[in-house]
Amino acid sequence: MSQKEIPYKIYLEENETPTAWYNLRADMKNKPAPLLNPATHEPMSKEDLAPVFCEELVNQELDNTTRLIHIPKEIRDFYKMYRPSPLVRAYCLEEKLQTPAKIYYKFEGNNTSGSHKLNSAIAQAYYAKKQGLKGVTTETGAGQWGTALSMACSYFGLDCKVFMVKVSYEQKPFRREVMRTYGASVTPSPSNETNVGRKILEEFPGTGGSLGCAISEAVEVAVSTPGYRYVLGSVLNQVLLHQSVIGLETKAALDKYGIKPDMIIGCAGGGSNLGGLIAPFMGEKLRGEADYRIIAVEPASCPSFTRGTYAYDFCDTGMVCPLAKMYTLGSSFMPAPNHAGGLRYHGMSSTLSQLYDDGLMEAVSVKQTDVFAAAEQFARVEGILPAPESSHAIKVAIDEALRCKENGEEKTIVFGLTGTGYFDLVAYQKFHDGQMDDYIPSDEEIAESLKKLPQF
Repeated sequence: MSQKEIPYKIYLEENETPTAWYNLRADMKNKPAPLLNPATHEPMSKEDLAPVFCEELVNQELDNTTRLIHIPKEIRDFYKMYRPSPLVRAYCLEEKLQTPAKIYYKFEGNNTSGSHKLNSAIAQAYYAKKQGLKGVTTETGAGQWGTALSMACSYFGLDCKVFMVKVSYEQKPFRREVMRTYGASVTPSPSNETNVGRKILEEFPGTGGSLGCAISEAVEVAVSTPGYRYVLGSVLNQVLLHQSVIGLETKAALDKYGIKPDMIIGCAGGGSNLGGLIAPFMGEKLRGEADYRIIAVEPASCPSFTRGTYAYDFCDTGMVCPLAKMYTLGSSFMPAPNHAGGLRYHGMSSTLSQLYDDGLMEAVSVKQTDVFAAAEQFARVEGILPAPESSHAIKVAIDEALRCKENGEEKTIVFGLTGTGYFDLVAYQKFHDGQMDDYIPSDEEIAESLKKLPQF
């Protein structure tokens, strides 16, 4: 098989679900920068990462060369409960907008977790069980990842400890209860249960927390508890690898009908959904086989791509995790209590950061009230109440469709509808009651946080 050929259909089961994950890094000329040991500033080795992550996940994290990685049968069997997920043409939205554009969305909300997060959660739980571990720890922002992981751990009989960003813990009590239903313990972060949590509370009294805070707490508990490892729902290379099933299915469906998208749009927090959706399309772009316009959409309240700096930074607020080279606002950046809780991370995937820095994709930031207006417009015509995170992609898809209308262009738009918003009704209520604001950090706030980037 030549370097330029990836016969995707060979790697699909009869129901068109992938039998292998696609490792985008294998086709990247400029590989993502390695994770660094915060003490030595040397690249992290398997031995460095083994006390934190599961052994096989460490191998996947560090693998920059294997293009296709086999999906174990146990994981494929679980996928069959909800995959392939539907690729839907938004006929009603097109009609409402009176646009010549064709709009498609890949809907990942057809499972109890309500989002794409289950694609990686079941893989990580599987490898933890295979290693003989007792349990795992993690963080969650909006709650989708925590819900997905609690489901996966329940399936394999693992203990699951979740640190949930405090503002989301308070805004989304029912998401918390779903996790508890599946047997997980859920702690609002920052908490008094860990050394790093107490330190953050002392420095930022009354804070609503951040994903960076919750990561620090989850890692501390994992490395100090025998038989446990830490698992992460976004950002890491291994997670983007697992999420490639989204893009592989999307491409297979489009190819089946001879459709080539002009642009692919995804929300961007840490990068799991976006990285998974764009993977095979970006692969073609990297190999010079096709070209696509790829757009990352992030909240204006936490704009790591559009206003961050490309540099090595801590992955967590407590500065206990490895250093990653990424677009970052600084690990001490505390986002406003934005309702898109899954997009409140200070940095971005190293893989996506490298692609963005190489000019292979674009990024835009959008205001919260505009996002919810787009979410409501979509819900009223397409019949799905979207998650706030997903609605960032909806907002830009609508903008691009209206631009096609203005210019008389019949372009094809594909976006990722990462999940449903039925646990986000407090946010919708605040939008409807006019109580939602559009806080945007000042240049001074971001500059102050970036001053604390590690210097070496």
